[in-house]
Amino acid sequence: MPGSLEPLDLGVQIPYHFRCPISLELMRDPVTVSTGQTYDRPSIESWVATGNITCPVTRAPLSEFTLIPNHTLRRLIQEWCVANRSFGVERIPTPKQPADPTHIRHLLAQSASNSNPYPTRVSALRRLRGLARDLDKNRSTISSQNSREILLELVFSDTNSESSELTHEALALLVLFPLPESDCAAVASDPDRVAYLSHLVQHPSMEVRVNSAALIENVLAGSRTAELRAQVSNVDEIHHGVVSILRNPIAYPRALKIGVKAVFALCLVKETRNKAVSAGAPETLINVLADFEKCDSERALATIELLCRVPEGCAAFAAHGLTVPLLVKTILKISDRATEYAAGALLSLCSASEKSKNEAVAAGVLTQLLLLVQSDCTERAKRKAQLLLKLLRDSWPEDSVGNSDDFVCSELVVPF
Repeated sequence: MPGSLEPLDLGVQIPYHFRCPISLELMRDPVTVSTGQTYDRPSIESWVATGNITCPVTRAPLSEFTLIPNHTLRRLIQEWCVANRSFGVERIPTPKQPADPTHIRHLLAQSASNSNPYPTRVSALRRLRGLARDLDKNRSTISSQNSREILLELVFSDTNSESSELTHEALALLVLFPLPESDCAAVASDPDRVAYLSHLVQHPSMEVRVNSAALIENVLAGSRTAELRAQVSNVDEIHHGVVSILRNPIAYPRALKIGVKAVFALCLVKETRNKAVSAGAPETLINVLADFEKCDSERALATIELLCRVPEGCAAFAAHGLTVPLLVKTILKISDRATEYAAGALLSLCSASEKSKNEAVAAGVLTQLLLLVQSDCTERAKRKAQLLLKLLRDSWPEDSVGNSDDFVCSELVVPF
């Protein structure tokens, strides 16, 4: 067997025994299985998770699936990385080891038992949250220990009193896990639990409010019936609380991501979109639109398009001086989806308001739409652009291509 594999682009050869036999990449967390072979932890865990019960190298059956950290090999790899730093090799960090399932069960039992001192229960939840944040493996182990049932009970144990530190810690841990449909239904169908969430989402602590919004979004996303979703989205205080956490993008970056997901989930319920408008969602979304990352920008623009489909929302967006210029600027700038949502929102706005038509033309929408219909964007986006071009034809300046005979006959705008 060769002492090393082919040289990498870095100009340095990685010793063969530092590479994982499965991925053939430098091991970052070497562990040894029952046959004595060493692998990188993520690779061997994936191997076992797909149903394999043999050692990849020896093909011998794995008598047990305990993974023993190979500290000696890991230290040798770290020393090699340091020695080859001049070749651009970065030292691998010392990996955190997964928590023992027995320890996790003990912490869950501590937090759930009313006989334990209050500080002990809070401390147990904090330690569980730390473990869940450290490693996905820990999160998976916690989830497999009936944790959601325990945490839901802790969060909603007394909906008639003020929330406690224990409630806040349980909530912070609960939102790290997806909720099954049955749990979502148990929350959405209980008026007391929904009312309690509306109270938490307006809590003085921003962390509590953000975690409450995350739970609201989880419940809405996991509820399969419109009736259940409506029971949550029909509460004014929930809309006001969720919208309010979007107003602190610099101080609380996580609030942007969680807030826009929750607002979008609420606005998927058509019958209660007017409540989001009353809570100030249109003005807030436009004010923070430039602060979102790509995925969140798409979700924000989708929410804007949804709200533009109700008269109150359309009027609120039209009244904001930056709405139309920002939407025009967004076309072909972020992604195909973002372009589609921006075009849809502009179509609704320009259909309802002559003022929005003039603002769109002044912002250069004509050029953007012509580029859009000739691009590789989605067919829905092109269709919306074509409708918008036809709608704006009479609003173009006299010296623009909009009034030329060539454009009137152009194939870019299909007949309707």
